[in-house]
Amino acid sequence: MKKWMSLGGISAIIVVLVFCSNKPFSAEEPLLNSLLNALNSQHYAPKQLNDSFSKLAYENLFENIDGDKQFFTDQDMKRFSKYKTSIDDQISNGRFDFFDTVWTVMMRRLDVIEPLVKDELSNSLDYSKSVSYEVKDEPTKYAKDLEDLKCNWKNWARYQTVDRLYRKMDQQKKIKPTDKDSVKVEPKPYDTLELKSRIETKKFIGDWFKRWRKMDRKEQLTFYANTIAEVYDPHTNYFPPEDKANFDISMTGKLEGIGATLSERDGYVKVESIVPGSASYKQGDLKAGDMILKVAQGNNEFVDIVDMKLDDAIQLIRGKKGTTVRLTVKKPDGAIKIIPIVREQVVIEESYARSALVKFKDLTFGVIQLPSFYADFSARGRGRNCSRDVSIEIEKLRESSVDGIILDLRNNGGGSLADAIDMSGLFIKSGPIVQVKRPKGQIDVAEDPDQNIQYSGPLVVLTNNYSASASEILAAALQDYERAVIVGTKSTFGKGTVQTMIPLEGGKSEVFKSGLGELKITIQKFYRINGGTTQLMGVIPDVIVPDIYDGIKRGEKEMDYHLPFDQIKPARYNKQRIKGYDEAIKHGRLCVNNESYFEAVTKRSKQIATIRKSMKYNLKLSEYEKQMEAFNKLDKEFKDFSYKTRTDSVYALPIDLMLVKDDALKTTQKTTWLKRYAKDAELDMAAEVLYNWAKKP
Repeated sequence: MKKWMSLGGISAIIVVLVFCSNKPFSAEEPLLNSLLNALNSQHYAPKQLNDSFSKLAYENLFENIDGDKQFFTDQDMKRFSKYKTSIDDQISNGRFDFFDTVWTVMMRRLDVIEPLVKDELSNSLDYSKSVSYEVKDEPTKYAKDLEDLKCNWKNWARYQTVDRLYRKMDQQKKIKPTDKDSVKVEPKPYDTLELKSRIETKKFIGDWFKRWRKMDRKEQLTFYANTIAEVYDPHTNYFPPEDKANFDISMTGKLEGIGATLSERDGYVKVESIVPGSASYKQGDLKAGDMILKVAQGNNEFVDIVDMKLDDAIQLIRGKKGTTVRLTVKKPDGAIKIIPIVREQVVIEESYARSALVKFKDLTFGVIQLPSFYADFSARGRGRNCSRDVSIEIEKLRESSVDGIILDLRNNGGGSLADAIDMSGLFIKSGPIVQVKRPKGQIDVAEDPDQNIQYSGPLVVLTNNYSASASEILAAALQDYERAVIVGTKSTFGKGTVQTMIPLEGGKSEVFKSGLGELKITIQKFYRINGGTTQLMGVIPDVIVPDIYDGIKRGEKEMDYHLPFDQIKPARYNKQRIKGYDEAIKHGRLCVNNESYFEAVTKRSKQIATIRKSMKYNLKLSEYEKQMEAFNKLDKEFKDFSYKTRTDSVYALPIDLMLVKDDALKTTQKTTWLKRYAKDAELDMAAEVLYNWAKKP
């Protein structure tokens, strides 16, 4: 939500919080004091800093640091319990006794577990020994004591190794004889596979523990601050300055830097890909697969980034547009090269709205894929935003004379409230879009900002369980107006709250030298124009499509500390359905019910739910193989149920291809994303709905 916007009666307040006190600060105290003052003065449902609050923060820390109950024991928890009702007092006094004690025990536990696992895996395991190991989706018990914990880790390491060994052996069974002209693939002996499995398990655990140990004091305190913030609700989060920059990138789809996707591999920063059109792409020397060893700003000295935390290395590589960064790079052939790159603004096209054409029987539909409700809040109306981009895509589809449009909001976690309102208005003439309740109960109604309707034809909105927040506002509004048919999995995510960013200021800190950062805080709840809410409930599609993960608990209602479900009075609005709406829904439901593929999906979802809840494995290799073969048989039955797509083809718009015809990489970029729609049953159901709708006289 835009901090500066005032739209349709909804305004988000910019709060600059300054903490003032005559009491001397510790180096870290200003963060928690500023955080708590902001939370209790601006949050939709503020909490009292008391023993009840302390208990919630206590429980949440252990959920965050050891949710799988792998590091602490019952004995540890008994010792920690003395802090259960004193965290509020520690926060008030600028003390970190509880957190520091827990963190110290955690680090010491890593020092005990890592050599234990390495020793356990230093020699070949006895794979003829029957050992039972249970994997639970939600563990409920801690180990009794340290010896019990060590035993659990040995079994966990054995489980990881047995699983890797089984998969390697299974992969070898699939090696087919080659003809005389092909390169022969030699099967590897069992001993080699077994050794490699143990090495991979040790490396996996070592890398995991290294990430914990690399967390500096700022990251530790950020971890603790978020543990406290989450107690207010799951979408209230603290962002130190570096994380706030990453959040801005996710909202705007652009940054200033070299335009390379980076990862950490064995202590090295590896180039995974180059963004087409970016500074690296234009310079030409940096390639996917290169390892970056050192970084220099302009003509300054090089800084070695080997074994540096990836986030810290990225901060060195990023920089202002027009500045030069020099990279010392190791090529795949071992050659060392210094590459100077002048930073530019990087546009991440994959994060923006894009459209394509869908050929279905004798009609052509348009599909608009929107990954998020992005907006450049800093540009104050001049930056790129999703509602304007979707409007452009609609116009391109209209010029292509499509018979209907599918708006794909699957996996769209939301973003800008203002853009959700504006985008809804592209499909209706006028009227309310969403209602918002402030902390004291005042209801504001956000209206469509104009009386124009850009697209008045048949419209389907595709959703799934990960369509959240702004996605739910748009889907709910169009459903309430009966303007669009919603097609998707059994419900959307169920996030019915509004957040804004609040800068935290005040106090000097040796840890947070560049400022305390910002707080993303829940300030309002939003409601449908029919008076209902998406909070916890989500949006129930008009045409529900079975999903293989239907049996797994997902969504806002499964998150800790969520705000409650409630309802308010409906707003005044007139439905804006177009002819054939009811028949299109009935046809869609009939298509789902008559599609045998969805019977297989429902059956598989029940199997996955059973496995996820709890599964006991026998770590004797021969028995583990039998279990895996039984699982694989069930999986194969589902995969062998070949879904026959109903869509003839999904292809790029000619105008999009014409604009990049001289650039092979950009042409590929314009077409590769369309592969996601190959054998897409949900897209097919959306097309069936549109076909029935568009064919009505």
